Amino acid sequence: MSARVPPRGSLFELPATCADHEVLEVLLDRPGARIERIVSAGQATPAGEWYDQPGDEWVALLSGCATLLFDDGRRESLAPGDWLLIPAHARHRVAFTSAEPPCVWLAVHLPQGS
Repeated sequence: MSARVPPRGSLFELPATCADHEVLEVLLDRPGARIERIVSAGQATPAGEWYDQPGDEWVALLSGCATLLFDDGRRESLAPGDWLLIPAHARHRVAFTSAEPPCVWLAVHLPQGS
């Protein structure tokens, strides 16, 4: 493991700094899979920047609301409980996250085609 991962925690216990910047915590990091909790409070991907990840990403929004944009023009609006599979190399960006309540994401990163 690259970072020290806590053995236990709460997905809904919010860090004090989440209003200032997005907080990403690695919950599990094993060969072939990484699980992250991301807390966003109004942050978005800077204009003109795109994520282009080498593996698949399964993401679930646990609280808040958010909008993802894909470079093919597709727009996905997410509410609590919604999940989405983002295939490897599907260029995307976070266009919107609610500040109140903050967005709590659960992201699972997998090798392409898993």
